[in-house]
Amino acid sequence: MADDIEIDLDDLERRMQGAMGALKTEFASLRTGRASASMLEPVMVDAYGQMTPINQVGTVNVPEPRMVTINVWDKSLVNKVEKAIRESGLGINPQTNGPIIMLPIPELNEERRRELTKVASHYAEHARVAVRNVRRDGMDQIKKAKADGMSEDDQKFWETAVQELTDKFVKLVDEALEHKQAEIMQV
Repeated sequence: MADDIEIDLDDLERRMQGAMGALKTEFASLRTGRASASMLEPVMVDAYGQMTPINQVGTVNVPEPRMVTINVWDKSLVNKVEKAIRESGLGINPQTNGPIIMLPIPELNEERRRELTKVASHYAEHARVAVRNVRRDGMDQIKKAKADGMSEDDQKFWETAVQELTDKFVKLVDEALEHKQAEIMQV
């Protein structure tokens, strides 16, 4: 019975990859001075009595590097979409032309770039914490398995495997942060 106790490393890895996925999504919403449709993902519009993502009320396009356009399908929602963008904290001033809302992306100044690198660091720290929480769950599983009769050698083997997986994902988070910070500071 004690010999067939195994820790589900695949589940732990899948959960750590989930933390990386969340980090990539958060990084995508950070503005780097280049237009990106993903920067509008967190913006919600009050449409038909409920909060709706912008991409569900219109077509989001990036026709040029410093411009995002939204072609709003329902003309009655144009003002609500415009208001949602203004209040989103993205620092973009929408310009309306019929059902099309144009979002010119301004150049980032040095101070704003530094702020964004701090925000990116904050997101990365959340991802590291999420990875460490998964590690803790794995270590708890090992402790429980030891109480159920896992051998000392097996315990060491699994603890090492979980720690190596954790180190791998923390390194990935650090690399992603370094890349994002370089992208933000690039003029």
